[in-house]
Amino acid sequence: MNRSVNNIRLLFVVSSVLLLLALTGCWSSHEIEELGFAVGLAIDKGKETNVEREIEEQGGGYQKKNLVTSTYQLVTPQLASGGGKGGISQQKPYTNISETGDSLHQSIREVALRRQRPIIFHHTKVIVVSENLARTYSLKQLLDIYIRDNEIRPNCLVLISKGRASETLKSKEKGEIPAFLLLGIADNQYRSSRILPPMPLAKLSGKIKSGDSFLLPNVISVNGEVKFAGAAVIKGKTKKLRGFLNENEVEGLTWLTGKGKSGLVKSFDAKTGKPIMYEVKSMKSKIQPHVKGDNISFDVDIQSEGRISENWVTSGKPFENKFLKSVEKAAKQEVNRLVKRTLKKIQKEYHTDVAGFGNRLKIEYPKVWKKVEKDWDKTFSKVPIKYSIKLTIQDYGTEGS
Repeated sequence: MNRSVNNIRLLFVVSSVLLLLALTGCWSSHEIEELGFAVGLAIDKGKETNVEREIEEQGGGYQKKNLVTSTYQLVTPQLASGGGKGGISQQKPYTNISETGDSLHQSIREVALRRQRPIIFHHTKVIVVSENLARTYSLKQLLDIYIRDNEIRPNCLVLISKGRASETLKSKEKGEIPAFLLLGIADNQYRSSRILPPMPLAKLSGKIKSGDSFLLPNVISVNGEVKFAGAAVIKGKTKKLRGFLNENEVEGLTWLTGKGKSGLVKSFDAKTGKPIMYEVKSMKSKIQPHVKGDNISFDVDIQSEGRISENWVTSGKPFENKFLKSVEKAAKQEVNRLVKRTLKKIQKEYHTDVAGFGNRLKIEYPKVWKKVEKDWDKTFSKVPIKYSIKLTIQDYGTEGS
């Protein structure tokens, strides 16, 4: 089902591109086959490819430092739309080309010396930055050209990758365009509380300017397959990667902020030890700041309504109030564990407020915020935070609802 949806999305995007090109006057002097649509971009620590080294050996190099490698994912329009004779082509509908240097802008222009089709960023869907690069340089430096450039769309998503970012733009599936796959996974937030809200380039620009710490989705690649696995913590002061939250910690953060659209809580029956799944239908959270003199503290009220979606307990009466209360209690304990673990990570280990506590203080106590905003992450690491959790089971699915 997901593959069908992705294929439909792919055909729709490519068809839209073709239509726009037909209607637009800016590119009237170029045939569509002569244009290179960069739908994905990966930025890694500098590492020349074999092709680049051979080009330099034959005198094709220029004065530079090999600091950053940019990989551009270009779509082949005919193959992406399933065109051509003989049905679906066995060729991949995309090409990845890499260029290494010390200027991202110059790397783009260097591609023009190697390929007939100029790179066009109007339909770029994702930018993936590698962990190593994000620890070395600030995101302000790395993404400056793309934030300034009005060619790339502001809704382009930004991700962090453990390992080489260019690996996330590869796929072993025929007919699949990795950049579109990453975009599709980001849309699955309504299916899991372990997926962060997408971070488009336009929103990222505001985060960078604000000086606040924030999160970016983390993606990993294994043997041509990708997975969204936790989140990257970006330190507000340095704009560099501070560390990572794993999937459970992202889940805990989702409960803290109340921004989850769905999710599951797995608990275990106290008597049998068998699993019971609580499916989230709704969640909300209210962060309430308190100020007494120079002391700042927070209370967090977390509430959720859901249903029992899976029950491995076969004994007893699963619809009795006593049983339901025990499930609610067990699920509450699991959410409590997730929240506690996440708070410990962001407060005590990373010293970064990525949950929005500072924003709530800014709204309700603006004068106090003015005093602490310059070094808020340090202050945040010491403030007391209490939280309460209430989970309510509304129904049990189609059985006994």
